Amino acid sequence: MSNSSAVNILAVDDAADNLFLLESLLDEIDEYQVHLAENGEEALAAIAKSPPDVILLDIMMPGLNGYDVAKRVRENPHLPYIPILLLTAHEKSSLVKGLDAGADDFLRKPFDVDELLARVRAMVRLKRSIDAHRYMVKQRDDFVARLTHDLRTPLVAANRVLDLCLRGTFGDIDDEAQTALANIITNNTNLLKMANTLLEVYRHDAGQKSLAMSNVSLNSLADQVVTELLPLAQEKGLKLTLESNGDYGIKGDQLELRRVITNLVGNAIKFTDTGHVAMRLRLSDDETVCLDIEDTGPGISKEEQHQIFEWFRQGDHMRAGSGLGLHLSQRIAQLHGGTIMLTSEPGEGSTFSLKLPLAKVAQTANVAQKEVCDR
Repeated sequence: MSNSSAVNILAVDDAADNLFLLESLLDEIDEYQVHLAENGEEALAAIAKSPPDVILLDIMMPGLNGYDVAKRVRENPHLPYIPILLLTAHEKSSLVKGLDAGADDFLRKPFDVDELLARVRAMVRLKRSIDAHRYMVKQRDDFVARLTHDLRTPLVAANRVLDLCLRGTFGDIDDEAQTALANIITNNTNLLKMANTLLEVYRHDAGQKSLAMSNVSLNSLADQVVTELLPLAQEKGLKLTLESNGDYGIKGDQLELRRVITNLVGNAIKFTDTGHVAMRLRLSDDETVCLDIEDTGPGISKEEQHQIFEWFRQGDHMRAGSGLGLHLSQRIAQLHGGTIMLTSEPGEGSTFSLKLPLAKVAQTANVAQKEVCDR
């Protein structure tokens, strides 16, 4: 809603006299266009068909009252944010209940005309402010998505040419030039990974990512990740273990969940210089499957823990990356009805716990432990 556009106001009241009064007062303002509804059901139908910019909502109505209407408006994910001003002539009407239902303001009848108009103006400012903010966020996200997508093609093309150079396709090159080209390829590959992660974050946050749900063995996924990341652990002399007391099946997107586990285990290896990275699959107290990734790294401060899953939150560690991996991992976990929790103390290592809804459990009598790499 731009500043120059008309403001569509929906007035809802079961009393015809009250609707006539509101319409008469608000129609005097040139930019206001007033629409009327005589009950809650009619109001919800009008809102669904053409969302107004502001709702003036009487509380005491037969059928759906004002609290019910406000709550349904707020619970509808397909509606934009619409400021709601509750109106009531009853002293017993609850301000707290109205605000909890989703209203933005509260005005008792009989109201002062100037106060009503001032409250409506405040609602219009709120609407314009929220719409402007959401527009800016959308423009930013669209720009990031386009930029990220456009970065991928030249990076892939450049690496292919550089790889041909290393292979001697265009002639022999000396050792110093080979080292320089290899470093460029590594840097381009890291940048490509960052671009791909950023694009995935955008797709998830924008609701454009659809999951390919199937029955997944979390044990099998964890085992695959251990095998994939074994060389990294071996290079650093770390012990990498996988332990499970059962066979845990979940419903999820196998590729996305593998991305999460790979990121969590990869981070643990990255930030751990001595000791171990231990993975444990278990059934938690709330009957969800929990994959704990425990490391003996430097730990994370309480201040950082509160922000570690936010966009571009890199942390203070010198080896911190783009700050996107944990944000994306948390989004994927949430889309699966789960979450990632962190327990850490500075100097005592960290444990990231991926919790997901259980599909089935086939408990085994023995504890299966796979020790992949001994320090």
